[in-house]
Amino acid sequence: MTRRILAYLPILLTVVLLSACGRYNKILKSDDVDKKYAAALAYYEKEEYDKSGALLEDLMPLLKGRSEYEQANFLYANTKYHQQLFVESAFHFTSFGQTFPRSQYAEEAAFLNAKSLTNESPAHNLDQQSTVQAMTALQEFMRRYPQSKYMQEANTIYDELSRKIELKAFDNAKQYYKLTNYDPQYYKSAVVALENFRKNFPSSAFNEEAAYLRIDAQHNYAKESIETKQRDRYLEVITMYQAFVDAYPNSKYLRTAESLYDSSRQALERLSKSTNAANATATTN
Repeated sequence: MTRRILAYLPILLTVVLLSACGRYNKILKSDDVDKKYAAALAYYEKEEYDKSGALLEDLMPLLKGRSEYEQANFLYANTKYHQQLFVESAFHFTSFGQTFPRSQYAEEAAFLNAKSLTNESPAHNLDQQSTVQAMTALQEFMRRYPQSKYMQEANTIYDELSRKIELKAFDNAKQYYKLTNYDPQYYKSAVVALENFRKNFPSSAFNEEAAYLRIDAQHNYAKESIETKQRDRYLEVITMYQAFVDAYPNSKYLRTAESLYDSSRQALERLSKSTNAANATATTN
């Protein structure tokens, strides 16, 4: 008997599924708004968000002017979020906030809008426009709902996005330094880019490395320069090194930075001797 039942199990499951699909299609085609809305809520509770969303989409025009309209809009946006259709959910949560600014769901909608945009944020090495949009949405959420139960999570997400932007900025600055391997003209650009990074992210964990790379780039920039400009550029290396030692006395880059400092001092001594010799020759003549 058991074997016979097991043999028919796939057929029985198919019948059940077809029956369920039949009931759903029947509800979807129904003109009974109340019955349809009840079914949408039931599917939502069962986490069948695709079915709930389809029913709510059909219902929205029919619920205008009714008390259920507000909830239906929020749940519809949420079905998109749960289906990981984050571009759509962000659009609908934004629209909900604009249509129902005083809703009991407004706070959650604002937060889920920010989370939708966060989920669209790409890896740090890609364009970060979506990340910036998510951070803006989070800032607006935190400004409007400072006592929100979602505040801690919002702050955590914001910090994670900030680190992604920071890493992207550091990689961009570092890219100029890497380009010097192919073309010495990028040394000056590397120095400027690395300093701009420090100014824009004064508390960054990457500032130590950025400061060292800046010394290295400046040293090579001086070395590649014509002799008449070398003195000032080597003096800049000395200044950078002294600031580096003060800021990072135990840096893992300290020994290498010191060698660049020593090299710059030796170059300055050579330049000084060369200048003195040239002056002496000119005086003799």
